[in-house]
Amino acid sequence: MLNSPTRFIRQDVQSMHAYAIQNAEGMVKLDAMENPFTLSSALQAELGARLGAVAINRYPGARVEDLKKALAAYVNLPEGYALMVGNGSDELISLLAMACDVPGASILAPMPGFVMYAVAAQLQGLAFHGVPLTAEFELDEAAMLATMHQHQPAITYIAYPNNPTANLWDAAVIRRLIQEAATFGGLVVMDEAYQPFSSHSWLDEIRAHPAANAHVLLMRTLSKFGLAGVRLGYLVGPAALVQEVDKLRPPYNVSVLNAECALFALEHAGVFAQQAAQIREQRAVLTDALMNNPGVTVFASDANMVLIRVPDAQRCFDALKADGILVKNVSKMHPLLGECLRLTVGTPAENALLIQALQKTL
Repeated sequence: MLNSPTRFIRQDVQSMHAYAIQNAEGMVKLDAMENPFTLSSALQAELGARLGAVAINRYPGARVEDLKKALAAYVNLPEGYALMVGNGSDELISLLAMACDVPGASILAPMPGFVMYAVAAQLQGLAFHGVPLTAEFELDEAAMLATMHQHQPAITYIAYPNNPTANLWDAAVIRRLIQEAATFGGLVVMDEAYQPFSSHSWLDEIRAHPAANAHVLLMRTLSKFGLAGVRLGYLVGPAALVQEVDKLRPPYNVSVLNAECALFALEHAGVFAQQAAQIREQRAVLTDALMNNPGVTVFASDANMVLIRVPDAQRCFDALKADGILVKNVSKMHPLLGECLRLTVGTPAENALLIQALQKTL
């Protein structure tokens, strides 16, 4: 109707589904890859005092610059590289799509993968090319190269490790994909959201071979570091590239409270490193226990989640939920994920409850 209040809202937006967040009230929450550990009482009090002293009557300014310097020191930023911050990685993904929105541009990513790559492409009006992984959740190199050659995507996303499959892909294959993107001037974004739990980082590759990675951007988030509620992501890359994307960033996209929380966390990076180490240890405990269950396939993980395939994912999900444990049923997300559940690695107590409940259910 001409007088409808939704007349000027895009039809593709009206037909979309909003990002679904499960209700976790009263549950053991193992569905969103969050760090399950809280700060000690002493650190909570220290952080509270810091936040109480923040000048919330002023727009964020110098403190965000302090955060960028702290992040640069934390990652040991390579010479000639720059860093920009975003309101979570989601904002950075949106800004990248906006920056590359030229006629005929497209975005490519392996599938199944992080849903926001495709969402950002759609919202910006860009074509999205999802290339299925192999049955073992490895990169299909031939299919990736063929799609890149055909469509010459503006951005190719490589999650390292991947969500929801949790695995690291073959570095030699990634090098060849990066080399292919260079032939037509495409960007490659290495998404290291789960870097605290991974055995490798592409930043080491960038330092060792800067020329081969001159068109590569590296994206990380502090959500898995332990600050999911703070919403802070950052993008690292050659200064000239980052400066172009940074032009699109809203001037005050990171609040002064978020910046102060992130600075506090970096000042206590050792605490969060210990938490990450415990999560990695618990990942091994969880994986070993699940491997002993007949009919369960456990996939290798370099993240703070474990993907499993069970005989009946929906029945298993419902039974766990009835026991007060919330995981993620990813079995309908992509054909390759049939009968799969994604389990966040929790505390030792949470993982013990999960193992017990799964064994009972299976």
